[in-house]
Amino acid sequence: MQIMPVSELRNHYAAVEEAVATGGPVFLTKNGYGSMVVMNMEQYESLTGNVEAMLDAADRQAAFTTMRYSHDEVFGALRGELHRADAV
Repeated sequence: MQIMPVSELRNHYAAVEEAVATGGPVFLTKNGYGSMVVMNMEQYESLTGNVEAMLDAADRQAAFTTMRYSHDEVFGALRGELHRADAV
């Protein structure tokens, strides 16, 4: 895990960019506390995937059916998918 003060982003952008490119996300701190995470586009895409498209599809399906899923069903399925993706 790479942790840097947020001032590094302002003062040494190239170094932060290189750290992201070679070592994954960089956690930036402000006054000793977590402030933000910087990651490359590929890392971001792997985290978010096609979430927006899937939510849009779910909204369209919900408009045409009365079938609903519980919180446990939805998030249990999502957790299962995440664990399968981590195993690969």
